[in-house]
Amino acid sequence: MRTLPGVSAALALAATITGCGAGVVQVPVPRPDVAAAELCKRLKLPDKVHGRTRREVSPRSTFTAAWGSPAIALRCGVPLPRHDMRAMIAVINGVQWLPTPQTRPVTFTAVGRKAYVEVTIPHSYTKEGSAAGEILMEFNPAVQAAMPEKPEGEL
Repeated sequence: MRTLPGVSAALALAATITGCGAGVVQVPVPRPDVAAAELCKRLKLPDKVHGRTRREVSPRSTFTAAWGSPAIALRCGVPLPRHDMRAMIAVINGVQWLPTPQTRPVTFTAVGRKAYVEVTIPHSYTKEGSAAGEILMEFNPAVQAAMPEKPEGEL
């Protein structure tokens, strides 16, 4: 069985994002370079995602956010994930989202932007009839406003 690069990292991240109750959500803080950090600071995130309210994250960071229980988590300024060059990129209302792992995505990274934004969506949200695309669309306005596009063809 062949494992796609980055699949293990995505699954490890999904396991790291904890906080099923109403308390604080543990979200690993990325370490963006200076340019990406400046763009991430401009990201205006919604108060609610998929009808879920925003939660406190730990450690506190301007580069992370979470909503609901189990938590939908966002990290801004992450590196481009390793991916299969044949991977399907979902273009949702003008934002390119790279799913990881390809077979049963949990983490989606907005690519083709000057800073990468990663959203982890627990499978329980898609079990309740919601497509991940519906949730990702809620982040599109913030990503489009804060993250300039890279030249066409660049991830």
